[in-house]
Amino acid sequence: MDGIIFGFFVLSAVLLIGTVLNLIATKKPGIYPPKYILKKRAGILAAGGIAVLFLGILLLSFR
Repeated sequence: MDGIIFGFFVLSAVLLIGTVLNLIATKKPGIYPPKYILKKRAGILAAGGIAVLFLGILLLSFR
């Protein structure tokens, strides 16, 4: 069970790092894909990261 909880925390960290990288990419001039797509992608990654983090915390509290 500890490995599964650790996996949830690692997955949430990866998703949140992806969010930060996409938001940083929106500040660069002349990028592809367009900025609105990067912002949309960052929002989806952030929502997934927070959801997985919440699930990991929930599993950790009921362990």
